[in-house]
Amino acid sequence: IILNTSNISSGINAEYGANELMVSSLCAICREGFAPNESVVNANGVHWHHHCFVCVQCLQPFPEGLFFEHEGRKYCQEDYEILFAPICSGCGQYIIGRIFSHKNAKWHPKCFTCYICGDELNGGFVKYQGNQTCKPCAARARAQADSKYLCARCNHIIDTEHLTFKGEPYHPHHFDCFDCHRPLTHNAKELHSHLFCVLCYDTKEISVCAACKKPIEGRAVSAIDKKWHPEHFVCAHCERPFAGERFYENKGMAYCETHYKKLFGDPCFYCCHSTSNNEITQFGKSWCEEHFFCHGCDTHLKSSNAKYLEIDLQPHCKKCYAKLPDEYKKRLKKYADALEKREKSKK
Repeated sequence: IILNTSNISSGINAEYGANELMVSSLCAICREGFAPNESVVNANGVHWHHHCFVCVQCLQPFPEGLFFEHEGRKYCQEDYEILFAPICSGCGQYIIGRIFSHKNAKWHPKCFTCYICGDELNGGFVKYQGNQTCKPCAARARAQADSKYLCARCNHIIDTEHLTFKGEPYHPHHFDCFDCHRPLTHNAKELHSHLFCVLCYDTKEISVCAACKKPIEGRAVSAIDKKWHPEHFVCAHCERPFAGERFYENKGMAYCETHYKKLFGDPCFYCCHSTSNNEITQFGKSWCEEHFFCHGCDTHLKSSNAKYLEIDLQPHCKKCYAKLPDEYKKRLKKYADALEKREKSKK
């Protein structure tokens, strides 16, 4: 910390000036006094001349004031590492800070890892073939060496007969229902990495796919008041998955747009169902008469004589059109005139 003697008078007895006090103090190294207004280094209440506050090994100033202390003597980081810091057995770099020690060797915490899987051993370790190893890896390695199985429930070696479910071995006493702990049979059900008997499994709130009638354990699609596996929610005619695309319903069945039109005609743009007898066709789309609304204010445009205008292929009543900015209305008129001119030129 660099201090100026003219700025340390706060808290000093009023009969002494700040400069007078610093002049009466001595440098901790050369034991000489300080000149008035001289820059002084203050570390832990001890004062130095700026040129005396250096590493005791290389006699160079401390970079950015950073120093390391050993037995009352101050060192720069480079000399401290060379003289006193241990070397990590993992990466070969000096260790400053927290140290892991084992078998007369030292590591950075991040370098102290399992010999088999490479994970950090912050949660403890065991020795396997003379190397530090995490407990799960050591258990698996011992089981493989002895040609034995490792229980999928407790991760311990199975010394007696074992049971196998979906390729995983279990202690017989660990092959039980996760809820009621009754012994399980080959009819056991798995849900969220746990095993259940049929009775407990049936009590879980599990969605059933409307297509395959099997439980849905992952992502589900909700449509037509039913649940589906994403890959099973398909067009009822071509069986192509919708994959997030729009679908059209008819009598509880979902169809893609192409086959819906082929089978049932144009769907209502509003409700996606077949249009009624009194359909309205405008702008290349069809609406049920009761679903023909203004796109801006939802006013019902049920009368065939109702006046409306097209904006972005959607019907708008005159009131909503009047609220549009003048510049936007000019662009719409210019675009409509261009279309009309193009149609006349074709004729």
